Amino acid sequence: MKKMNIAIATMALAGALSAQVAQQANTGYQTEAARKSVAKSLADPGREQAQKPGQLVVAMGLQPGMTVADIGTGVGYMLPYLSKRVGPAGHVIAEDIFEDFLSAAKQTVENSSLQNVTFVKGSEADPNLPDGQADMELVLDAYHHFDYPEKMLAALHKALKPEGKLVIVEYYKRESAMPNGRALTHIRLDMPDLIKEVEANHFHLIMEKEHVKNVQYMLVLEKD
Repeated sequence: MKKMNIAIATMALAGALSAQVAQQANTGYQTEAARKSVAKSLADPGREQAQKPGQLVVAMGLQPGMTVADIGTGVGYMLPYLSKRVGPAGHVIAEDIFEDFLSAAKQTVENSSLQNVTFVKGSEADPNLPDGQADMELVLDAYHHFDYPEKMLAALHKALKPEGKLVIVEYYKRESAMPNGRALTHIRLDMPDLIKEVEANHFHLIMEKEHVKNVQYMLVLEKD
């Protein structure tokens, strides 16, 4: 009986450890004050030069009339680019788990007079997107924040149309990818292991591309 109890306890501990896998990456998001500090970097005009959002929306294959979900939209930095690309006949769904980030994103939409953006409040395990309506889902600088990657990937899979695509833009797990070597601790998986994890959850890779040299890569995946 004692051995069985130990085994059960070990399994429970393993389950707990495997559930919240992004604790290191998410330490700076636990309070509203901390998120305000993060928001400043998310809204930094220098991101346009560093992360090439205009090139990204083209490279990912986004087309006019599509429905695209911006997962972890933050302050809505990508929303003007996505909105313009899909045009008046398209639709952008902006998702985040934090109300303060969503409020900031709504302000971005208002300031830019965007007419084709709606908002969804997600959770750590589910972005709460409508089933089967997204042509594309963009996970920009957000995959390493997933506490429950298997549950999130299942929900993202369910929200895509049959021919829909999941686009992940992520930092390399290498010293040069982020200032002060931060990527080595902040990023959970380097590209090969991230691909394995996503493909193990009913997606398959159709395109791999370096987005920012030695900093970020882009993956495009389809549903199995």
